[in-house]
Amino acid sequence: MSRNKILVIGANGQIGSVLIESLRNIFGVDNVIASDIWKNEDENGRFEIINALDSARIAEVVDKYKINQIYHLAAILSAKGEDNPQQAWDINMNSLMNVFEVAREKGVKRIFFPSSIAVFGNNAPKNNTPQDANLSPNTVYGISKVAGELWAEYYFDKYGLDVRSLRYPGVIGYQSEPGGGTTDYAVDIFHYAVKGETYHCFLKEKTALPMIYMADAIRATIELMAAPSVNISVRTSYNLASASFTPSELADSIKTFEPDFKIIYKPDGRQLIAESWPASIDDNQARMDWGWKPKYDLQGMTADMIFHLREKYGLLAGSAV
Repeated sequence: MSRNKILVIGANGQIGSVLIESLRNIFGVDNVIASDIWKNEDENGRFEIINALDSARIAEVVDKYKINQIYHLAAILSAKGEDNPQQAWDINMNSLMNVFEVAREKGVKRIFFPSSIAVFGNNAPKNNTPQDANLSPNTVYGISKVAGELWAEYYFDKYGLDVRSLRYPGVIGYQSEPGGGTTDYAVDIFHYAVKGETYHCFLKEKTALPMIYMADAIRATIELMAAPSVNISVRTSYNLASASFTPSELADSIKTFEPDFKIIYKPDGRQLIAESWPASIDDNQARMDWGWKPKYDLQGMTADMIFHLREKYGLLAGSAV
């Protein structure tokens, strides 16, 4: 693993910005190359401007650094994707195909691409949704992820390309701003609570959705990529789970730290997307194959989010804005 040269495409996003730091801690700063369509001013390691729709540019960077692993994170998320479905399909699918083709041609050994609970639709069981549930999404984001999963399996079967994937639930973290997903309320709500502001929630109070804390999501990603190939039985994408909760349950958890917090429910079009998704996920296959196990429950996640956001906003004793 120490000899890995890793390229992260879409490194400025919610997950990518945290993943980069974790990968560099493991493999070394010089062995992990961040890339995106613009450079983050806080980026201090190796960075390359890459438009993921430009396959020649991806190939150029792969050659330059002798890349043998790619984490492809660039995508338009669920809510934003519905504003411009054709653009979302173009970016989500064509960028992924570019990565697969460059990896095949250049001999890249291992690929990670994130899938999502958005692959499930109204025909899948809502509770404890199994690994092999029906995939019939009603968003372009979900459709693109289903297609990506099938292409991942195809490239493994046809070319032996070691593609690995996780169906992320909603990812909650303090490190970056929400990225346009339907589960983003569960990030935004903490910022409002810590600042003492009323939060207007775009989902109904009893809408249960699967979620995962950022630290667990990053750890799951790295553990999956480190697992021996013989342990990987799923070549589409693994179900991944941690805690499932509703907006009202999250608000109650927040109130144990911020008792004056207020929330108002004003559901919008994202409610329909959320209602097509699972309320909870069965991730036993990931647990059996490569030992996945979450560390954070709802209360543990809430405590950590509140602490770090109070620190960010200068609200801890002795801290400064």
